[in-house]
Amino acid sequence: MGGRAIRVAVVTGDHAAPDPGKPGGRYNPEDLAAHRAMQEALLGIEGFEFGFWSDHSHLLDRLRLERPDLVLNFCDTGVRNAIEHELHLPAWLELCGIPYTGAPPAAIAICYDKELVRLLAAAHGVPVPRERFLPADAPWDDGPGPLPALLKPNRADGSLGITRDAVVRDAGEARRQLAWLHEALPGRDVLVQEYLPGPEYGIGLLGNPETGVEALPALEVDFSGLPPELEPILSYESKSLPDSPYWTDIRFRRAALPPEVEERLVAWSKHLFARLGLRDYARVDFRCAADGGPRLLELNPNPAWSHDGKLALMAGFAGMSYRDLLRRLLEVALERLGREPTRRPGRD
Repeated sequence: MGGRAIRVAVVTGDHAAPDPGKPGGRYNPEDLAAHRAMQEALLGIEGFEFGFWSDHSHLLDRLRLERPDLVLNFCDTGVRNAIEHELHLPAWLELCGIPYTGAPPAAIAICYDKELVRLLAAAHGVPVPRERFLPADAPWDDGPGPLPALLKPNRADGSLGITRDAVVRDAGEARRQLAWLHEALPGRDVLVQEYLPGPEYGIGLLGNPETGVEALPALEVDFSGLPPELEPILSYESKSLPDSPYWTDIRFRRAALPPEVEERLVAWSKHLFARLGLRDYARVDFRCAADGGPRLLELNPNPAWSHDGKLALMAGFAGMSYRDLLRRLLEVALERLGREPTRRPGRD
């Protein structure tokens, strides 16, 4: 790098464009506050020059012309805030030969299809919930399937489509929730997933198989503060509606798991990380069934990067500040690429 600082383009979602996954279809004050906190933390890291790119109007052409040394891919909403285009940014970067952090396009495409991940995990011996796949707009037919169940879109992000009514306990509730999903998210396949009543855990991974993957301390979701009439799930309200009890009353804590159980979750997570070709960082979520055994919930190849997100909380359990975490995300990508940041003596 000739001794100069590494030029990093931090690409996020487009703050000014419509975003159908957010309440009101726009970025909200909480989103913008998270962006400011991320920007402030990054600007305190030595050895890098950061630019923050949130305007997607000419994003791809600008990347090709300016050619940053590295793209920090925080565009978890997809290009132009179309989540189905999340994979297109890394695909474009690969075509242009521009290095970037995080998962490649093929891994993002697979992980976006929840049923595919479940089938692959089951084939590799990772426990998964019982599940039924309903093609887009298919009616409830009282066929074989788990009840009680959680109904959710097969392809979605940010818990879109998972509401306070997503847990159904009989065929009547299932029909009503399925009809709502068909109306709210037309054209989407639906998963009827065994409802898992036990505790929910997150495993955060940093690194790469060729250089070493480390697991952050496991996180547990604390639902104890929710009103008793609400199902203990991480619904869309918990991530997007600040006035909902799902937002205000759910907490996160370091999991107090027996060492052998946490080791098992970590081993499963690392195996799936490698098998799916993920890179640099990921988050894997598990939840326990009625028999107490953990089941895979979801694999997140481009997990939330915010200062109050699960990955940052898990880093905090390990004694890392938010800035430490962001620095580590950059470092593991550079290690994979065979580069090192320039550090100035006596700083950072």
